[in-house]
Amino acid sequence: MGRGLFFFFLLPLLLEAGWDPYKEEVKNIHIYTKDYKINKTIEEFLEKQPKLGLFFQKAYGFVIFPMIGKGGVGVGVAYGEGKVYEKGNLIGKSRLTQVTVGLQLGGQGYSEIIFFKDKKALDRFKEGDFSLSAQASAVVIKKGVSVDIDYEDGVAVFTLPKVGLMYEASVGGQKFDFTPY
Repeated sequence: MGRGLFFFFLLPLLLEAGWDPYKEEVKNIHIYTKDYKINKTIEEFLEKQPKLGLFFQKAYGFVIFPMIGKGGVGVGVAYGEGKVYEKGNLIGKSRLTQVTVGLQLGGQGYSEIIFFKDKKALDRFKEGDFSLSAQASAVVIKKGVSVDIDYEDGVAVFTLPKVGLMYEASVGGQKFDFTPY
């Protein structure tokens, strides 16, 4: 009987162990940069999923890729250029590349934001040889659809389809470089 009561009272604490951004209230997010494409991308993400504002509020840093082009016939490639921010300040630029082999045909364009939970995660990215593991996936943002994600190894990835067909975000194998300003 004692153990049952112990777990009854302990279970809510265990369920609260991870950060659940969707239980918090989003404050008015006013993120403005000097780059029109970056501002537009942020607006598009927040319009589709306002709760992403919590990531902008709490993340140590982030990188925004306004447009990533991806396509292939047998062999696929993806490429995009983005801007890197630390504590809201622009600190550099990044290039994303990805090569995939397998059954594929077609093309797509999408935006991507990678949030870094803490300095350690952003520093790994800034080392210039950062890549997402083959198992990595992103949350695809769609208007009116609730998303539920937490950081994985200090990183959270969101994508927003722009052109073409993209039902699943395949970000595994993406490689990034970083050039400081």
